[in-house]
Amino acid sequence: MHDSKIAPEVLERVRAWRGKLHLYDVIDGARTALIVIDMQNHWVKEGCPGYAPGAVDIVPNINRLAEAMRLAGGTVAWVRMSASEDVIKGWDVFADFVARDGFTGPWLTSLTEGNTGMEFWHELDIRPADEIVTKTRYSALIQGASDLEARLRRRDIDMVIITGVATNTCCEATARDANMLNFRTIVVSDANAARSDTEHNGSLTNLFNLFADVMTTDEVLDRLRGARSDQG
Repeated sequence: MHDSKIAPEVLERVRAWRGKLHLYDVIDGARTALIVIDMQNHWVKEGCPGYAPGAVDIVPNINRLAEAMRLAGGTVAWVRMSASEDVIKGWDVFADFVARDGFTGPWLTSLTEGNTGMEFWHELDIRPADEIVTKTRYSALIQGASDLEARLRRRDIDMVIITGVATNTCCEATARDANMLNFRTIVVSDANAARSDTEHNGSLTNLFNLFADVMTTDEVLDRLRGARSDQG
C-alpha cells in the first residue's frame, strides 16, 4: 500500500480556498457512483505487461467501498481497458510511449478480448447488478472512450468516487474529465495504486489542488454512513 501524502503547500492552499480541507461532509449514495478503473490482470497480476506493484493491496478497500455503495443505494461501475490493434487505430501516439523493447506487442495482446490480461482480478467483488464498462482511452469519460457518462446521467448521478490503477494515468485522467463534466469528484488515496509512491502522490497532489477531493476509504465510508443516518 502506498504511503499517501499530499504536498503541504497544496494542503494549505486548499484549506485557504475552501475554508476547510474536504469539500464534502456527506455523500448521498443514491446519486453517487463508485468508479473502479482498470483492475484487470494486466495491471494487478505479477508478470503481466502493465503490472503495478501494490495494485493487489487496494482490492480489500475497493470491495469495502463497493459493498457500502450498494447498501447506500448507489452505483458501482467496473471499468476495463481495451487496447487491441483495432481499438487504438487513430491513437498511434499511444505506441510511442509503450513501444520500447518490443513492449507494444505484449501490451496490446494482453488487453485484447479473450486474453488473461483483459480479465478483472479474481478477488474483486463484482455483482450482477453492477455496471461493466469497456473503455478505449486512458479516461473513461473522454468523448468516444466509453458510454460511462451516459450510464451515469441515466441514473441521475452527480458524484463519482474514483478508485483503481494507475493513480497517475487512467484514474487521474478520468477524475479530471469527471470534474470538467461537472461531476463532484472524490479520489480515494488508499484505493488507488501506481508503480511508485512518487507517481501516486504527485497525482493526488495535482488532483486535490483543483480537480477533486481526496479522501481515505474510511473517510468516504464515514460520509456514506452519515448520509444514511441523516435520511433515517
